[in-house]
This record gives sequence, C-alpha cells and structure tokens, in this order.
Amino acid sequence: MERVSADDVESVEAVPDVHLSVLAGAERMNVQHFRIEPGATVPSHDHEQEQVGYLTAGELTFVLEDEEVVVRAGDSYALDSEEVHAAENRGEETVEGVDIFSPPRTMADWGDE
Repeated sequence: MERVSADDVESVEAVPDVHLSVLAGAERMNVQHFRIEPGATVPSHDHEQEQVGYLTAGELTFVLEDEEVVVRAGDSYALDSEEVHAAENRGEETVEGVDIFSPPRTMADWGDE
C-alpha cells in the first residue's frame, strides 16, 4: 500500500497561479491535488487519460469545445480521454480539488501542447 500526504509532496506551478501535486499512484491510475488561484487559467488541452475530479473549495469553469460547465465545491466531474478542455477560476476564492487520471498522468505538459 502506498500512502502519500499532500503535506509531504512539493507542488509544481504548472502555469502561473496553478499548482499541482502528484499524490498516490498505481499501475492504472493516480491522484493529483490542485490549487488554482483567482483569475488563473488552465490552458486548453487534451490528454489520453480519462480524468475524474472533485472540488473541495471554490468554483471552476470548464471551457469545452461547445459549452462551459461550472463546477462548485462538493461537485464531481468526468472528462473523457482526448476531450479538449480548459479551466478558469473566475471567482474570488482559491479553487482546490483532486483529480484521478487513468492511466496515470505524472504531470501536466501544457507548455508542450
């Protein structure tokens, strides 16, 4: 069994004001914690992994190819493999949550896309 505390993992600022921490992982999935400051944007991207997540704080707007979806603290969400998406914190509160990726995703490569 692997136990990983968010307090023991150094976060990476993937893009300005978007912080990611890779937590526990297995052969077919892994968990990441994220923190997105007010006004910050996760750029539009896609990836081979399926992604499911849960927001613990704040409100996040997912910008998809043909719609926008607002996710609030207490909401979960799912993105299909290769689904193009961006995320924007348009509020005044820091957004926090967790994502689960299958297969595992070690770190965002938005700068390479």
